[in-house]
Amino acid sequence: MAVAQDLERRIEELLDARAPTSSICPSDAARAHDPDGWRDLMDDARAAAGRLAAAGRVEVTQRGEVVDVATARGPVRIRRPR
Repeated sequence: MAVAQDLERRIEELLDARAPTSSICPSDAARAHDPDGWRDLMDDARAAAGRLAAAGRVEVTQRGEVVDVATARGPVRIRRPR
């Protein structure tokens, strides 16, 4: 499975395992894919979150506000749409 697809799947699985009001960090998906090399996957994890957000499956937030992950600087969170 391609890294991009696996990261999208990991994001969905991690969110499914949490309460509907919970969120995850892109690093959670990167760590789930590669516990040792997760730091190198951060851009890919953010991009996966962006694709899922564009499809309406998740929201990417920063300080509680929905943002475009492509232009957001700094830490973001991923949650189910509200």
